[in-house]
Amino acid sequence: MQALPLNRAFTLIEPGPVVLVVTREGDRSNIMTISWTMVLDFSPRFAITTGAWNHSFLALQHTRECVIAIPGADLLDKVVGIGTCSGVDTDKFRRFRLTPLPATQVAPPLIRECLASIECRVIDFVTQHGIVVLEAVAAHGNPARRERRMLHAVGDGSFIVDGRHLDRRVPMATKLPEGV
Repeated sequence: MQALPLNRAFTLIEPGPVVLVVTREGDRSNIMTISWTMVLDFSPRFAITTGAWNHSFLALQHTRECVIAIPGADLLDKVVGIGTCSGVDTDKFRRFRLTPLPATQVAPPLIRECLASIECRVIDFVTQHGIVVLEAVAAHGNPARRERRMLHAVGDGSFIVDGRHLDRRVPMATKLPEGV
């Protein structure tokens, strides 16, 4: 084993899926790219890490709702572009040619070009760590998408794309929740 710089340790475990978090305040929707996500358990609860440095954070605080949209690997350049400009002065739906679709339970729109979308309500803020805890209230898949691979940020400006799907459902059956 070789010693690694401690300030890069997060790049070893960061590669969760990159998501687009859609917020809406008033008549204006915004999108932010987030790579720090966490599933909390087998219930539909998730957490993202963000804070006041992101324009969308204020909308999350005020409206307490959002949509988590999961982009396919073919959207990498749009995902990076969304994450490197601000919603303060940019209509990201227009700039990146994304199509908003009406959600069923929350005000922020779904993104048609994504693999899936999860409508969420904010149930907690863990301010000390910049964690926003979300509870899903509806979920939508997009089976029409040809590109099914997800993106994973390494944290150093590079990304990993999903590869081969390995199925171990039978030996793990006793550990999976019913219906999964």
